[in-house]
Amino acid sequence: MHPISKAIRTQIDRTNEMEHSQPMFLTSSFCFDNAEEMRAAFADETDDNIYSRFSNPNVQEFVDRMCALEGTEAGFATASGMSAIFASFMTFLKQGDHLLSCRSIFGSTHTVITKYLPKYGISHSYVDAGDMAAWEEAIRPETRMIYVETPTNPALEIIDMETLSSLAKKHGLILVVDNCFATPVIQRPADFGADLVIHSATKWLDGQGRVLGGVVLGKKELIKDVYLFCRSTGPSLSPFNAWLLSKSLETLDVRMERHASNAFYLAQQLEGHARLSLVKYPQLPSHPQYAIAQKQMSNGGGIVCFELKGGIDAGRNFLNALRMLSLSANLGDTRSIASHPASTTHAKLTEAERAAVGISAGLIRISVGLERKEDILQDILQALEKVST
Repeated sequence: MHPISKAIRTQIDRTNEMEHSQPMFLTSSFCFDNAEEMRAAFADETDDNIYSRFSNPNVQEFVDRMCALEGTEAGFATASGMSAIFASFMTFLKQGDHLLSCRSIFGSTHTVITKYLPKYGISHSYVDAGDMAAWEEAIRPETRMIYVETPTNPALEIIDMETLSSLAKKHGLILVVDNCFATPVIQRPADFGADLVIHSATKWLDGQGRVLGGVVLGKKELIKDVYLFCRSTGPSLSPFNAWLLSKSLETLDVRMERHASNAFYLAQQLEGHARLSLVKYPQLPSHPQYAIAQKQMSNGGGIVCFELKGGIDAGRNFLNALRMLSLSANLGDTRSIASHPASTTHAKLTEAERAAVGISAGLIRISVGLERKEDILQDILQALEKVST
């Protein structure tokens, strides 16, 4: 079957009630028929459920569906996208190790890398996403992992995963790709050589702004180590959230098709607007990594960025003038969302750090929803008319 069909038809075993939709297993623990079964489960001789911090049928179904979509061997679901990222770092990095990351990353990931990893004696270096020569130059003897987002948040830079994977294999490094912005129906990093794939399931995978969740996917031997770390430290996904996320995956393909078509229309209509100095979207030929996006992505995804003339004041005035779009820190919702990264998600970065990753004072990120495309555009256009240049 096609991965999308396989994911939709992947389900936990039916109970004696013969339900068509999956039941929820809202339980903290599981029972055994006898002491020997219980002993074997704790000895890891069976896959029997013990405790929902370790495993749960609803969580496993969500993971199995994600593995079908991403084309990976195994996975582990976490309570949020950030817990998935942190678990990946702490499972495989130790004191004295070095992490290599693209410079343009989510603000909270930047905080983990720069504030918390050094407490464990883990150093890091940032590299410009598109400078492939700089990646190899930045590798040290103590480098153990390469971490990237593609497209990046919020600058929508595209990284050549196949080239980076070859570099990682050459030096024996683990390549971790955050696939949150694209989702597995637009690109599959494992197909290009990624060892681990990470998602904030809170975003497009849920698609309706309801729950938090994360997932780490990849090779069995790597995921086993992630599982052992998370089993002990506890960033487990709740069964209820897993149930919702699993159901959401059944409509991911059709939702992302609409998100992407709306976003492409919006980008095309806004490019060249008098009050904008830049419009960025992976499917626009003007995008710096357009050719790479064409190779890796089936469409451009649901995020559009543009830069307002007038800087930070223009950004705030634009948000205040919107009538329909929501102002929220989230993305990947059915409803379109506008945000101003310089004053919100990336406010903790210095002005120089923001400039280095393409976040100008007037940059606006639009998470394009499922409303009629004409209505989304009209709200943005009327807000732009109220922004003085």
